[in-house]
Amino acid sequence: MLARIWARAPAGFRLGLGLRLTGGTVECRRRYPTAERKKFYQNVSISQGEGGIFEINLDRRKLKTPQGKLFTVPNEALAIAVATEWESQGDVLQHFTMHLTNLCNTALDNPTQRTKEHLIRSALKFLDTDTVCYRVEEPSGLVELQKNEWDPAVEWIENRYNVVIGSSTNILGPNIPKETKETFEQHLSSYNSWALMGLEYVIHQLKSIVLSLNLIDRNLGVEKAVLLSRLEEQYQIEFWGNVEWAHDYDLYELRSRTAAGALFVHLCSESSTMKQKLLQD
Repeated sequence: MLARIWARAPAGFRLGLGLRLTGGTVECRRRYPTAERKKFYQNVSISQGEGGIFEINLDRRKLKTPQGKLFTVPNEALAIAVATEWESQGDVLQHFTMHLTNLCNTALDNPTQRTKEHLIRSALKFLDTDTVCYRVEEPSGLVELQKNEWDPAVEWIENRYNVVIGSSTNILGPNIPKETKETFEQHLSSYNSWALMGLEYVIHQLKSIVLSLNLIDRNLGVEKAVLLSRLEEQYQIEFWGNVEWAHDYDLYELRSRTAAGALFVHLCSESSTMKQKLLQD
């Protein structure tokens, strides 16, 4: 049942994983466990606990967090999504593929004791170093590409939130007005802590709060948002050529993490009706 429901989720939320190419070196970005652990369960199910929270059951065992807390999520839709990650595992558990489970573990254990205010400040820091705000002066092809691809995303956010962001070729980046930061701070305050954790995760993937809000607000899809976050790299690939398999793995992994983070935000912040629609569309 879980697999059938998850199969109906938007395709962008179910993409594969891979590696990152950094400075010509293939860098493993996966969070591999210290030792392989064989799959120890046959069936995955969800159940509703006290207070309306939902739990994940592996056979008759209740799933727990790395710190030993009972693994609970605030709604059924998120429980289904997490359960599907466990149900889709093969003979050996691959924890690095279970992004939603990992996000829930972080929210539940909160190992660094971060508050909602900490999460908001962390997200807002990206405004000063936002990928789409830093522009090049040459080569002309990349200058034009940045203008054609990034400007619409920036302008959409400026119009939606009635703010000024702009862009700059200066290494210090654009001077973001204080009023813009206050507006975004007020907007981020409307999210609960779980959704903020997911949003921060997406921002870290895309290195851009502008692209992340375009994605969360459904102006951009996952594939487009990821493409825009890698615009300069994509330009270099088209100029110098693709490194066989390495660039593709990098792309698929980034899509996977971004999609999981976006879905996590929506499942933690939307109404029950919207949660069901997300899993059915």
